[in-house]
Amino acid sequence: MPKLKSHSAAKKRFSRTAKGHFKHKQAHKSHLLTHESSKRKRSLRGTKVVHSTNEKAIREMLPYA
Repeated sequence: MPKLKSHSAAKKRFSRTAKGHFKHKQAHKSHLLTHESSKRKRSLRGTKVVHSTNEKAIREMLPYA
């Protein structure tokens, strides 16, 4: 069986947790933040766990993660 290639973009965006789920950075936090409320900016801090419906696709993109 040959080695599988990992998806380069997925490597940069997702990382695995200890329980085997994937976490990701939240969108809408890079620029044009002056018109966003402080509450919204605060809630977009940190990382979130990927939804279970998308985990299979990410697992296929990152076979060795």
